[in-house]
Amino acid sequence: MIYQWVRCPVCNNKTRIQVRADTEMKNFPLFCPKCKQESLISIKENKITVIKEPDAKTQSQ
Repeated sequence: MIYQWVRCPVCNNKTRIQVRADTEMKNFPLFCPKCKQESLISIKENKITVIKEPDAKTQSQ
């Protein structure tokens, strides 16, 4: 099996996560040790999608 490093969507550096070609993730909180950012991502067929969630302050009550 070939593993691929997951790259940070903010700074494009390698994270500590490796995935195989058949890996699927939904709503995975990816943390980058270099830029200290956390991003919510989904992975399917080695395609990484960043999930944008509304900020808690902007939600109406």
